Amino acid sequence: MRRLTLLAAAALIGLGPAMAQTTGSIGQARAQSPTPPARPAATAVPAQAGSFDGFVQRLWPLAQARGISRKTFQLAFDGVTSDPSIIKLTRRQSEFVAPIWSYLDNAVGGGRIARGQAMVSAHAGVLAQLESRYGVPREIVLGVWGMETNYGSFTGDKDVIRSLATLASIRYRGDFFRDELLVALELLEKGHAGRRELRGSWAGAMGHTQFMPSSYLKYAVDYTGDGHADIWASTSDALASTANYLRQHGWVPGLPWGMEVSVPQGFDHRSDRASFAAFRAAGVRRVDGRALPSGGEARLFYPAGHTGPAMLLTANFDVIKAYNSSDAYALAVGHLGDRIMGRPALQAAWPKQAPRLDKAGIVDVQRRLAALGLYSHDADGRIGTGTRTAVRAYQLRVGLLADGWPTPALLQRMRAQR
Repeated sequence: MRRLTLLAAAALIGLGPAMAQTTGSIGQARAQSPTPPARPAATAVPAQAGSFDGFVQRLWPLAQARGISRKTFQLAFDGVTSDPSIIKLTRRQSEFVAPIWSYLDNAVGGGRIARGQAMVSAHAGVLAQLESRYGVPREIVLGVWGMETNYGSFTGDKDVIRSLATLASIRYRGDFFRDELLVALELLEKGHAGRRELRGSWAGAMGHTQFMPSSYLKYAVDYTGDGHADIWASTSDALASTANYLRQHGWVPGLPWGMEVSVPQGFDHRSDRASFAAFRAAGVRRVDGRALPSGGEARLFYPAGHTGPAMLLTANFDVIKAYNSSDAYALAVGHLGDRIMGRPALQAAWPKQAPRLDKAGIVDVQRRLAALGLYSHDADGRIGTGTRTAVRAYQLRVGLLADGWPTPALLQRMRAQR
């Protein structure tokens, strides 16, 4: 789900594919993962129902039903205990809580553009073949690689089995991590990976581009033809797997992911999704001076409200979000890819001095939107697609410029309408 990249961005990014709906990659959680302390293989006292040991005992029948042998199961859990540090990390996701401009600065900073450009040259042959085979531009594959593990410089030092078991035992995100744990056991059972090979992020994402176990089974590619899709040690296999993942999730060859635009005064924000031709007719222009695409559709997106940069995003932006569901993450991948290819940085200034809602304020907005029947997700204090869509619907309802961005002024107006 990747990532999950990392720095402040990774630091909370990462989630690899299939975690696109989950939580962070690795860059951030760089804390060293100590070797799990050994624990007795058996105990005379039955494990308590709510304990980690109790969870492992309850997992065995499910694993057995999937064809996991007792030998593999014992190999996987020998000496494994719950990891308390992981619980803390579930509360941190920079792509949802950091200001978008800070997140993007981290995403394309620290030499990541220069390293990405070096990777273009170092892997030119492979990247060219992947573009031909999957239709995914090299810069997007490199953007994912750069965001997830800084081009393989840090792929994670956590025991994947321990990480997944810890998250599953507390039912973080329901059954998601339990199911990923069962797939990880399948990887061991089928010989896709050795026990020591299963190292990755705190959320269980693995390899150069942070695949969750289920994504490995579905999308991993043996590009080198050696009989093993090795996303851990083979750069070629990892990049091919990423290109395959994106293509299988609907990447449209030849369609850009998005672009920065200028929006004219008086633009009708009731129509935020239209053809490029319609946006062109309405006076929307690319800020880099190039023409809008001749065909295709896009949606207007304000990452930080209408006083900051404006973007036109295509269906390929949503494909990137299949890797990690954060708008900030997808924007960072696309922007990093553009910068790697020598394209300009975003031109419009960010509204850094504008008042911003804190988490409590965003929760208040979400609850009020829910009371109006406009929002049906958790009031989690994160500005994601659901929140933006609901805010935009409210803005249209009350006659405000519909940029989908919750502000203190918006909350004040909502409170006044009690």
